[in-house]
Amino acid sequence: MSKVKIVTDSSCNLEPGLAEKLNIELVSLAVMIDGVIYKDSELSGSQFMTMMYDAAALPKTSQPPIGEFVELYDQLGADGSQIISIHMNEILSGTVHAAHQAAQISKSDVTVIDSKFTDQGLGFQVLAAAELAQAGGTKEEVIAKVNQVKDNSLLYIGVASLDNLVKGGRISRATGVLSNIFNIRVVMQLLDGELVTLTKGRGMKAFTKWFEETKNEIAKMGNVKKIAITHADGIETAIKFKEGLQELFPTMHIPILDASSTIATHTGKGAFAVMLYTE
Repeated sequence: MSKVKIVTDSSCNLEPGLAEKLNIELVSLAVMIDGVIYKDSELSGSQFMTMMYDAAALPKTSQPPIGEFVELYDQLGADGSQIISIHMNEILSGTVHAAHQAAQISKSDVTVIDSKFTDQGLGFQVLAAAELAQAGGTKEEVIAKVNQVKDNSLLYIGVASLDNLVKGGRISRATGVLSNIFNIRVVMQLLDGELVTLTKGRGMKAFTKWFEETKNEIAKMGNVKKIAITHADGIETAIKFKEGLQELFPTMHIPILDASSTIATHTGKGAFAVMLYTE
């Protein structure tokens, strides 16, 4: 029986040591800051946020080159292994398209999956795939598991400032100016691969109100398997949310991680993501 190997990209936010432990291969996106290109994986969250604040212009992000995927796929499949390559949502990056093109070129047996998520939401799928692959699961079993996790995952994103979204051309300048004047916070959900606005409000009260309502909804859910929190220089909010969720699940491990540079570029300072999946 051929072995299954797992590939993902650096937007997949994993706790330190897990990629090595589970033999997960990460292909790094890149970020350009004031003309200097860095691999996403080279910068810690705090390093990147400092560099972004000091930069003359908003950093630019880019997907991995197709050739990098082809080289990795050929290397991993040289022993006859099958490869499952799981990547961030196509609306956020062209990475999954680069992976698809590379899979067509590679000599190896490669299945590319759009996770429809990113960050630790993508990580839920990647970890489930890697754990099953290590346990001897077949390609078909691993793909089925990834789809199960995907179909039962939720990802919420809170944005404290719309400045980076304006600079990146994702919303209009007029909307950004009005939001800054009125100190507007926005919470969105990544739903079926699309960002859907759930609520808008003034100041931190908007985040607090959303969290209390969402916490009540989570309390009614059955079989919550994992919860994770990510932030972009917003550790106080992340800790507050973790404490609230820990009241519901006292024994659950709820990691708090820094956002990757490619994600933080778009969300800006003070952003957070709360992710969970059920079984």
